[in-house]
Amino acid sequence: MADSITAIITSLGLPLEAFIGLVVIGGFIIGAIAVIAIIRPVLDYFPYAYPNARVRARTGRILDEKQLSEIIEADNLDEVKNYLRGLPDYAKYIDQYPLEKALDTQLAETYAMMAGMAPDNVKKVFKILLQRWDVRNIKSIIAAKEAGLSREETENLIVPFGELKDSLDKLVDTKNITEIINSLEGTEYANILDDAMASYEKTGMILPLEAALDKYFLENLLVAASNPSDESTTVLHSFIGTQIDTTSLGIILRAKAEGLSYDDIEPYIISNGYQLREWKLKDLMDSEDVNGVINSLEGTDYSQISEALPEYVKTGSVASLEAALDEHVRKTAQTSALKIPFGIGPIIGFLNKKEKEIRNLKVITRAKREVGFPNSKIKELLV
Repeated sequence: MADSITAIITSLGLPLEAFIGLVVIGGFIIGAIAVIAIIRPVLDYFPYAYPNARVRARTGRILDEKQLSEIIEADNLDEVKNYLRGLPDYAKYIDQYPLEKALDTQLAETYAMMAGMAPDNVKKVFKILLQRWDVRNIKSIIAAKEAGLSREETENLIVPFGELKDSLDKLVDTKNITEIINSLEGTEYANILDDAMASYEKTGMILPLEAALDKYFLENLLVAASNPSDESTTVLHSFIGTQIDTTSLGIILRAKAEGLSYDDIEPYIISNGYQLREWKLKDLMDSEDVNGVINSLEGTDYSQISEALPEYVKTGSVASLEAALDEHVRKTAQTSALKIPFGIGPIIGFLNKKEKEIRNLKVITRAKREVGFPNSKIKELLV
C-alpha cells in the first residue's frame, strides 16, 4: 500500500519529502481555520463578560411581582416613598427629588452606567441613548415656558443627566423659546429648533419643536446601530429598528384617528426605518382609516397589534393600539435577551425590565395621588 502511494507521488513529479511538507502545511491551515471558527464566537462574546456580570447582578434587584403588590397595598404616597427608601437603586433619590423625578433620575443613571461599560462595538449606540435625556429636558423646558410654569415647577420636570446637565439652570432661567434656542447656541439642538421655528410660529403649537427633537434623536440612534458586524450588533440593530418603526406607526395611527394627511405628519416621520421603509409608510398613510392601517400591516412583524383593534373600535382611542406597540417592543427585547445570552442579550433584557419597572412605579405613584383609587384598578394598569 505504502509503495503504491509512493509511486503515485513520484508520478506527480514531487519528491516524497516535499509532499509530506505540503500535507503538514495543509493540515496546519485546516487546523487553524477550525480553531478560528471555534474561537471567533468566544472573542465576540468576551467583551460582554464584565458588563453582563454587572447586569445580571442588577437584574436581581428588579422588583418582582410580590414587591410590586406590596407597594400597591401602600395606603398613601408617603408609604410608597418609605418602601422605595429601602431599595438601594432608589434610596439616594427619594428624598432629593419629587417622586416621579426620582424615578426618572434612577432610570437615567442606569443608562449612564450602561453607556460607561458597554463594549466598544456598541458604545456609540449607548452614548447616543443618553441624548434621550437632553431631548426630554429641552422638551420639558419648552412645554413649561408655554404653560407659564414657575422655576420650581420647571425644575421638577427635568432630569439631571445628559450632556446638557451643566447648562440646565441656564435653560430653566430663559423666558421664552427664542431664549432657549439662544442658550443652546453651540449645540446641535439650536439648529434643530431653529429649523422648526417657522412651523411653531405658523401653528402656535410646540408639536413641531418636540417632533423635530425626537426625529433628530431617533435618526442618530438608527445610524449608530447600522452596519452590524456580528451577532450582537445585528440583534441591537433589529431592536433599535423596531423602536423606530413603532414610533412611526404610533404617529400614523394617531394622525389617522385625527384625520390628518401624510403631508401633515411627513416632517415627523423617519422615512428610512427598519421594516417600514418610506414606500410602506406612505402606503400606510394612504389607508382610509385606522382599520386600513392595521390591515396594511399584514405580513410585517407589527400585524399582531390587530389584537387591540376591538378595544379601539369600542373606545375610539388609539391608546390601546399604542399600548400594543409598546408591548411588541417589550417582547422583542425579551426575545433578544434569550437569543444571545452571552452577548448583548442580557443588557437589552435588563434595560427592558428596568423601563417596565419605572413605568409601573409611575402608574402606582399617580394612582396613590388620588384618594380611594382602587388597588385592583392599579393592577390592571400595570404592564
